[in-house]
Amino acid sequence: MRNPFEYALIRAVPRVERGEQINVGVILYCQARDFLSARTHIDERRLRALSADVDVEQVAAALSGWDLTCAGGEHGGPAAAMRLGERFRWLTAPRSTLIQPGPVHTGLTSDPAADLDRLSILLVH
Repeated sequence: MRNPFEYALIRAVPRVERGEQINVGVILYCQARDFLSARTHIDERRLRALSADVDVEQVAAALSGWDLTCAGGEHGGPAAAMRLGERFRWLTAPRSTLIQPGPVHTGLTSDPAADLDRLSILLVH
């Protein structure tokens, strides 16, 4: 059985004032499967092409925060108390920071983890 899911790209914007960005991850939420997860990948060469002095460790730390928020638990911070859908909405809310979500898209899935991997390969790697 296929269930609806929502996903958004996770983008690094090393110089917010310029608005240039690269995809560094995908976040996927499927309510019916009780699934929320992100897959991230930093292509340092491409990131430095946008800003030679970007702090790659800071980007990686920010992405780690997304992973922890998705996972919840004791290391998920204040968002850990939120339901999965609330966490997804909180993470995908527009912001003007180093790491930004893209627009939310939808699809149908019978395996959210496999679709997250597929989208990550297609849109990030």
